[in-house]
Amino acid sequence: MANLTFDFSGRTVLVTGAARGVGRAIGEHFRLAGATVYLVDLEADAVMAAASEIGAVGLTADVGDSEQVASVVDRVVADTGRLDVLVNNAGILRDGVVWKLTDDDYESVMAVHAGGTFRFTRAAVPHFRHQGRGRIINVTSYTGLRGNAGQSNYAMAKAGIIGFTKTTAKELARFGTTVNAISPNAATRMIESVPPDKLAALTAAIPMGRFAAASEMAAAVAFLASDEAAYITGVVFPVDGGLSL
Repeated sequence: MANLTFDFSGRTVLVTGAARGVGRAIGEHFRLAGATVYLVDLEADAVMAAASEIGAVGLTADVGDSEQVASVVDRVVADTGRLDVLVNNAGILRDGVVWKLTDDDYESVMAVHAGGTFRFTRAAVPHFRHQGRGRIINVTSYTGLRGNAGQSNYAMAKAGIIGFTKTTAKELARFGTTVNAISPNAATRMIESVPPDKLAALTAAIPMGRFAAASEMAAAVAFLASDEAAYITGVVFPVDGGLSL
């Protein structure tokens, strides 16, 4: 177990896309740091299992559906009386070169990445305003900054999250709420299908010579959610082993 610097006792944390991978690791990190944690995912069995394993509450929702999103946030606040940290991590892939992408490939990726980030942020803001404090951490990508062949829809969504992060950081600062993003580079399910030769080339491009563990992404999120990071907002924090240098 990692040493935990930050104490989130008495705080409520909501993490989307949290059934596995980085989202689950983020939820576990906050739970170990004393927070009441809600994991949200479309995969009901997986998110309930993850929640049971780490001592969190699992909720099923489609982040692209405004009513379901509002219901989740209302449930969290009804249960705990507050919402302190929102982590917008939900994401999917529908890869293909642009001339082969269907409308559904485009719309579904935008609905989950950009749409989910927008909808959960919108639902959470009234509670942050009431409290006079809040933390939002969005998950973007190196692809949103540099592009990647076969991922125009994903790159568009992730670039949009960067613009959304910076804009909402300006809008919410007056309410004691910070909005930041991380650009991760972790060994998750998304790289499991990469052919060995291509994976070796991708790894060689990372100055630190490896992909991160999901727990290393969680530590960065916890820092941005902490009291110590209260004067940091509108930042895209690269947690990528130097890939973006």
